[in-house]
Amino acid sequence: MSTDDSSSPAVPSPAPVPSKLVEHFFRHETGRLHGALIRLLGVQNFSLAEDIAQEALLRALRTWSMGGVPENPAAWITRVAMNLAKDTLRHQRMSFSKEPAIITHIEQTLPSPAIAVETAHTIRDDALRLLFVCCHPSVAPDAQVVLALKVLCGFSTGEIARAFLSSEAAIEKQLTRTKQRIAEAGIGFELPEGEELSGRLDGVLATLYLLFNEGYKASAGDRLLREDLCQEAVRLVSLLVAHPAGNTPRSHALLALMLLTAARFPSRVDERGDLLRLDDQDRSKWNHALIEQGLMHLIRAAQGTEVSEYHLQAGIAACHCTAADNASTDWPRILRHYDELNRLKPSPIVALNRAVAVANTHGAQAGLDAISAIPNRDRLEKHHLLHAVVGELQWRLGNHRDAARSFRQALQFSQVGPEQLHLTRMLERAEDGAAGA
Repeated sequence: MSTDDSSSPAVPSPAPVPSKLVEHFFRHETGRLHGALIRLLGVQNFSLAEDIAQEALLRALRTWSMGGVPENPAAWITRVAMNLAKDTLRHQRMSFSKEPAIITHIEQTLPSPAIAVETAHTIRDDALRLLFVCCHPSVAPDAQVVLALKVLCGFSTGEIARAFLSSEAAIEKQLTRTKQRIAEAGIGFELPEGEELSGRLDGVLATLYLLFNEGYKASAGDRLLREDLCQEAVRLVSLLVAHPAGNTPRSHALLALMLLTAARFPSRVDERGDLLRLDDQDRSKWNHALIEQGLMHLIRAAQGTEVSEYHLQAGIAACHCTAADNASTDWPRILRHYDELNRLKPSPIVALNRAVAVANTHGAQAGLDAISAIPNRDRLEKHHLLHAVVGELQWRLGNHRDAARSFRQALQFSQVGPEQLHLTRMLERAEDGAAGA
């Protein structure tokens, strides 16, 4: 039998699995679909838009399972959603005086199956409008993040509850209150301008920053990284900086921070999912394309005189990403950034990170002294990072028993599987050192 298979017929690509395609659409395009529906139905009909989008996706799953996936799935689902919106308006007699005009507008915007649903500009604007609605000043900061995860990122109530260490009932209640508050406030579905933009933009950036952080370092569970959260945050900030409403130095600084941080993801955990410290990471696995993009946005962030917390954190990330190895890291420069960050936005966590920079610049004892001097240090007593850092610095000084004591405390408060495993190994190392002393 000949081994030459050059004449063999090409293996056809597998047909898309309807359930997987619907899941992908819901996860990655739910914000666009919700935005398009809310643009037509009004912000006061937040929940109705969600219900219609959900029904459209369920119909796609049923129809595609029997008749196959259409050529343009996004156009198909959007057309179904718009038809459902039109039917709902008729049946419920909502906003009776304006109903004919709204229905006519919906009919005029129904897409042809052969063409894209919306222009890229319209899609981008709908997503951004919805983001600015989620981050209106009348909505509490934590509620802004929860709402954005739900309506923009397609996360289930259960996923949000796990991310915030809460119950599904509590999250559902919070979402209901938030949507009611938005409806009562009469928030418009448009991008703000002038002074209103500046105030709203702060909330938008803070929400996206928290969203990325939750993915970068999960609050609990078996996984340290939630890359789906990080990807959604990067996608939304990318939309933001591409639009005049969000093309500001601090927006570029936040995007730079996210890209430079995400570039190190491939080596942050090993093949088993165990945590790897920065000095143990294989830097050849870092995503250098993301590093270049991050540095480019950091350059754009330098335009003007503004220096935000995102500028400083991106600068710290750049120091790590541009160092050839751990030994060549510019710790004095990182310390200067932390000094400035601690002046600009002081917090116990910033002070703890600064203490790490102090230790790497001036020695372990100087780092411990800096930790002792942290204002409101008691707020960190139940945070595993405080005890993990103290344990590491005590280990460097040869105080193995003290190091073991700190690692035990860190284990007591850690709730993430890979971190717990890492701390267990550090504890065993310290105990071995104490036994051999």
